[in-house]
Amino acid sequence: MEKFLLPVVQTVNTYLSDVILIVLLVGAGIYFSIRTRFVQVRCFREGWNLMFGNFSLHGGRHGGGMSSFQALTTAIAAQVGTGNIVGACGAILVGGPGAIFWMWIIAFFGMATIYAEAVLAQKTRVVNEDGSIHGGPVYYIKTAFKGRFGNFLAGFFAVAIILALGFMGSMVQSNSIAEAASNAFGIPGWAIGLLVSVVAGFIFIGGVERIAFVTEKLVPIMACLYILGGLAVLAVRIRYIPETFGMIVTYAFMPNAIIGGSLGYALKTAISQGVKRGLFSNEAGMGSTPHAHALAKVKSPHEQGVVAMVGVFIDTFIVLTMTALVVISTLYAGDGILASGAASGVAKTNMAQLAFQTVFGDRFGPAFVAICLLFFAFSTIISWNLFGRINVIYLFGKKANLAYSIIAVVFVFLGSLLSNDLVWELTDMFNQLMVLPNVLALIALGGLVAGAGGSKGR
Repeated sequence: MEKFLLPVVQTVNTYLSDVILIVLLVGAGIYFSIRTRFVQVRCFREGWNLMFGNFSLHGGRHGGGMSSFQALTTAIAAQVGTGNIVGACGAILVGGPGAIFWMWIIAFFGMATIYAEAVLAQKTRVVNEDGSIHGGPVYYIKTAFKGRFGNFLAGFFAVAIILALGFMGSMVQSNSIAEAASNAFGIPGWAIGLLVSVVAGFIFIGGVERIAFVTEKLVPIMACLYILGGLAVLAVRIRYIPETFGMIVTYAFMPNAIIGGSLGYALKTAISQGVKRGLFSNEAGMGSTPHAHALAKVKSPHEQGVVAMVGVFIDTFIVLTMTALVVISTLYAGDGILASGAASGVAKTNMAQLAFQTVFGDRFGPAFVAICLLFFAFSTIISWNLFGRINVIYLFGKKANLAYSIIAVVFVFLGSLLSNDLVWELTDMFNQLMVLPNVLALIALGGLVAGAGGSKGR
């Protein structure tokens, strides 16, 4: 089954990521940057202040919703996952260090896109009689497109996100946890998968409030731990930092010098890897994080929009960039084992561990990455489960919650057993399919976004 599915899914992904995704994501980012007069620049300080003004590890309960900070940490928990470690490494390995440059470009414009997503999620959310809140792309898709077409696009999105995040995406996260733990500690993948499945199931059943309780504590701790470890590596390799940045910029436009092939082919590979892995990492335009931002109890949609932008900034320009600098400065720059091109035994699943190993040693380096990856991937699993659940309720009602949670737990466990390549390719495919109806609705409702406050010079 895997031998048959893998080439089929890879072919579909090639068409989606090399052409359609680049046009849609970059186009949407540029469109919303212009419509909001570059809200990601003008209102960045406002979003940063709102984030830290609401900072709390004890946000409490909010009657079916979340505080703005809890919504942000739930969104960041979804964004900061294996994409920041394994995904970034895969992009560098396939597309060269220059792929990181294109990730930065996608993230910069993506900050305007995610502003639009959060604003529309707030504007179109539904508050039930019991105080519970439901919101996300299915609601603004139906606002943008009326009648059967809107219902079809909303249903298509709902099915895609349930498969992409609730099921396939969770497999990617548990797969990466299992491989990292096996490399670092020699623990069988199935044992790690079983443990992660049990803990995840306990949190799934607790619903929105339990997820908010976990993410508001886990996200700040895990981010700080990883950043401190990365800074320690960069302090040791500080003389290679200028060369590292130089490689990122140079190989963004001349990647054939390190990954081989013609310039056209290499450049297409670097850009597509940056776009594809950038989407998987920051999720701007994918339609996942609006589910969290819809739950936030804020004064205006604009407030949650600028807070959402900070999530993309933290995900890409801080956490993912830390991975990139550590990997490139240790494995590519100077005397790195990849300085002259590909090397045997280096894969996206062990690349970060090899990088940290050069400074932290053979035992502590892989163990440090495995622990960080456990936190990152697990937090993503619980957030993605919430996003999938909201769409399960949209399609089937609350009665389907328990069945969905059970199936999701099974997929978490299966992820620790299956082929890594197939799991990643399936997740990429459904992630990319989600983008299509989501971005169409965002563009159609551009006027609502522009009138939310981001274009008025606040």
